[in-house]
Amino acid sequence: MTRVWKWNRPVTVREVLEDLQQERSIAYTTVMTVLDNLHQKGWVRREAEGRAYRYEAVSTRAAYAAALMNDAWSQSDNPAAALVAFFGMMSDEQRQALRDAVRIVQGPEETRRAQEDRRDENPGSAEGADGR
Repeated sequence: MTRVWKWNRPVTVREVLEDLQQERSIAYTTVMTVLDNLHQKGWVRREAEGRAYRYEAVSTRAAYAAALMNDAWSQSDNPAAALVAFFGMMSDEQRQALRDAVRIVQGPEETRRAQEDRRDENPGSAEGADGR
């Protein structure tokens, strides 16, 4: 998938093979089998071009990662505990990215309400004291 996402366009088995062969020896049939498996799993679509196919990613790399995280989370018998453990593994940068993502998903109105709720719960805090 990394190679298909890298080009962000339909690719042939030959193109992926030649790219991979710059790093290691790999057989054409191996690449063909992997791309066929990805097609069967619904991660790539393919279109015939002569005797070959062109493969294209069905979703972005970010959507793929999100689907993996959602799948893992949904299999937990205690989703809240799984999230706490996951957040505990995150770096400061990842936690900030998570905060930013939550703000984006919430939208400006919901974010403003959440900030007001926090000020109401902590009226003596510095944030609530000066009205910001």
